Amino acid sequence: MMKILVLNSGSSSQKAALYEIDEVLPENPPPPLWQGKIEWGNRDSKIEVRLRGGTIRSKSSQSVSHQKASSELFDTLLRGDSRAISSPSEITAVGHRIVHGGSEYLRPTVVTSEVRASLAQLSAIAPLHNRAELEGIELAQKLLGSATQIAVFDTAFHSQMPPPSFVYPGPYEWLSHGIRRYGFHGINHQYCAERVAQLLGKSLISLRIVTCHLGNGCSLAAIRNGRSVDTTMGFTPLEGLMMGTRSGSVDPGILTFLMRQKGLDASELDELLNTKSGLLGVSGISSDMREILNAMRQGHERARLAFEIFVHHLRRGIGAMIGVLGDLDALVFTAGIGENSPEVRSAACETFEWIGLKLDAERNARPSEDQQISASDSMVPIFVIRAQEDWAIAQQCWRVLKANPLSGSSTLAGR
Repeated sequence: MMKILVLNSGSSSQKAALYEIDEVLPENPPPPLWQGKIEWGNRDSKIEVRLRGGTIRSKSSQSVSHQKASSELFDTLLRGDSRAISSPSEITAVGHRIVHGGSEYLRPTVVTSEVRASLAQLSAIAPLHNRAELEGIELAQKLLGSATQIAVFDTAFHSQMPPPSFVYPGPYEWLSHGIRRYGFHGINHQYCAERVAQLLGKSLISLRIVTCHLGNGCSLAAIRNGRSVDTTMGFTPLEGLMMGTRSGSVDPGILTFLMRQKGLDASELDELLNTKSGLLGVSGISSDMREILNAMRQGHERARLAFEIFVHHLRRGIGAMIGVLGDLDALVFTAGIGENSPEVRSAACETFEWIGLKLDAERNARPSEDQQISASDSMVPIFVIRAQEDWAIAQQCWRVLKANPLSGSSTLAGR
């Protein structure tokens, strides 16, 4: 029996979940023994804890320090009355979601001092994510020194894309400098593909799947033979689809124009593309699809335009992924928008009826968790799959520990 703590450290939140896994992985995702979340604020932090059985506790922390607020959260697990553990020594491993593993880390990796140094260097590519994740590793080391720490990378699932997918059509020398397409959301894309194969009762290697991870960040993946062969995000999580506050792909000439004509520097461009674009930038009201849809119903024209641009880019991206695969065995919607917006799913699918892809209107309106929502005469099954990144990370940690009982050895820290 293993108890695995999963940390998902971000720039705006810290999420954690504790799972107990027996000698065999369960067929369906189990509820965690304990869950915790911190939402960082400018003056304080909000802490919420959920216990198995449905008990929810929340409070505000006066600390604006990420380390202090995180320590308060873990006190509820380690020294509180969570009843999930009686001693910190019961936790076998801590799994960390790491957004960017570069071209170096292609599989879950035991964290060593060398790994931490490499992740610090990769912070230049994903500064909002990797730095927060390193803080999470440091905190776990301090509180749970005996537990094996394992890094699970969002980029790893895309690491076997073929060169035509990951090499940019710029100077070939870019590649030697690490400038290539990496892709992100890989933990959830992989999980959703495996889950769909399970629900269909088919081997994953026999399927061609397009997974649509649609949340505040959005990406698509084309999956063939169980491997990602293309995805919409690239060198950074900025490329690809329109997102909540991120522009997605735009003409690079716009950036050089703004530099020459408006005098914008790199940091200003970075802020513009990452925090002032997407649904928020076009609508002028919100980055939240729910608020966009509400404003549309009230006749807000820019909200309607934001929705239509979002759907247009989504349709174009799905078509491109199908083109790469050459056929389609399943289409999957996941993450916040993908799971909760029947309007987006309907608009995305309606232009693909020519390939026999049809939604069931009633199922689409009220899907249950991990449900097929396609019509009975649809040539391609369509699914809504709940994003389960924490459980997916726990599974990968379990596999590492089962394959290598001496998981602290240097053989697992390879690159």
